[in-house]
Amino acid sequence: MSATPDTPAPDPAPIHPAQLDPPSQDVDVLIVGGGVCGTALLFELARYTDVGRILLVERYDALARVNSKATNNSQTIHCGDIETNYTLEKAVRVKRTAEMIVHYADLLDPATRDRCVFRTPKMVLGVGEKECAFLRERFARFSPHFPAMELLDQEQIAEWEPQVALLNGQPRPEELVAIGIRRTYTAVDYEELSASFVAQAEAAVAGTDRQLTVQLGTSVGTITPEGDAFRVALAPTPGCSSAAGEVARSVRARHVVVNAGAHSLLMAQRMGYGLEYSCLPVAGSFYFTPDLLQGKVYTVQNDKLPFAAIHGDPDVRAPGKTRFGPTALLLPLLERYKPASFWEFLKVLRLDWAVLSVFWQLFRIADIRNYILKNLLFEVPWLRRRLFLADARKIVPGMQLRDLSFAEGYGGVRPQLIDKINRKLMLGEASIAACPGLVFNVTPSPGGTCCLGNGARDVEAIVERLGCRFDRDRLARELYGDAASGAAPEQVVVAG
Repeated sequence: MSATPDTPAPDPAPIHPAQLDPPSQDVDVLIVGGGVCGTALLFELARYTDVGRILLVERYDALARVNSKATNNSQTIHCGDIETNYTLEKAVRVKRTAEMIVHYADLLDPATRDRCVFRTPKMVLGVGEKECAFLRERFARFSPHFPAMELLDQEQIAEWEPQVALLNGQPRPEELVAIGIRRTYTAVDYEELSASFVAQAEAAVAGTDRQLTVQLGTSVGTITPEGDAFRVALAPTPGCSSAAGEVARSVRARHVVVNAGAHSLLMAQRMGYGLEYSCLPVAGSFYFTPDLLQGKVYTVQNDKLPFAAIHGDPDVRAPGKTRFGPTALLLPLLERYKPASFWEFLKVLRLDWAVLSVFWQLFRIADIRNYILKNLLFEVPWLRRRLFLADARKIVPGMQLRDLSFAEGYGGVRPQLIDKINRKLMLGEASIAACPGLVFNVTPSPGGTCCLGNGARDVEAIVERLGCRFDRDRLARELYGDAASGAAPEQVVVAG
């Protein structure tokens, strides 16, 4: 990608239509990034608005190759019910957007639905007096907002997850309490979900004169304001077969949404936006065991750690296996297993005293410092299984070393942002509204969970700016489940 000026350009005067590229080079909305967030926005624009020309570009040969890839995330719908690092306020807010995935699944034909979302029980496990007291208090506050919650004692935990509550066939010696949700959609193959979003979008515009294009193997260079729109340079990604025969070109887009993970920040900063942020990439690794769990089992978060506690999940792509993790490794890469992204990391790190201050705040806390050092050791081949076994036994006390195998090639990178102005680590997502019509979204976990909610937010901005039609009632009815909005959702059958 080529650099652009370090400061935002002023809005130029409108240009004459004669100066525009031919119509085939003009689009109303350009979406950069073919992960779950970019494809969710594509679907919502196609189904609920009348935007005429939509282009999505993805630099890889297939959709969902980075954080949305099935092996690169925890395959979880994060509703806030068993995530103990969520406040009640955040949990209620996330719950509404998380349930959009469930409502969306109701629109799918059964075969497609069964590839995208999965029903399992789930629980958060408290071990010991302190954690058990915490979960009892949390249940009292949260259950009015999450009526499916159940407070489980040790005997009930054993009914749900015998490997968790029993050791050698006998009850564990520790006090156990869990908050459980018996059976709901809990797991997602975000890779398949991305593909279904595109298929549904294509179905929505079929038979109309609207243009919807998904262009793979295409990288974005400069984004330059041009009148009331943006000139975006596109080029074939080297080595991508899907772009064979393509040549570098540009398109003029009236509205641009960049959903490219950590690369969203990189692109924004090259235009002079988002300079108040730095990026701290946190990589997660996983381990496989035989099929030890019936559903998802989370553990109580250490409130001193800004990293997820380990959990066990039946893997949706590996039948008969349970995946445990993630570990948390500070990794100077924007993409796991892509060493060349080190140089991109250096650009978004933007190391200065504000960033060093945040590092100092983290490392001076003994729990965080020890956790980071321990997770470094988790990457040492001979040591890692032995070290991880001790943590995994909090979930399955009878687990043996022979049960554990390192999940080679699994795990992605979460682009945790640093707020340089307030000198603190941000634990959520960021949306950098560069200027009217141009936005850069950086969505670490639970970005996948909130993909439709984030898309609905961007749709609102697009509709306001472009003046297109937007069927809000239909979106509210189908995706939010707002019964007052009208009739039941209309099913759209997408071929398998």
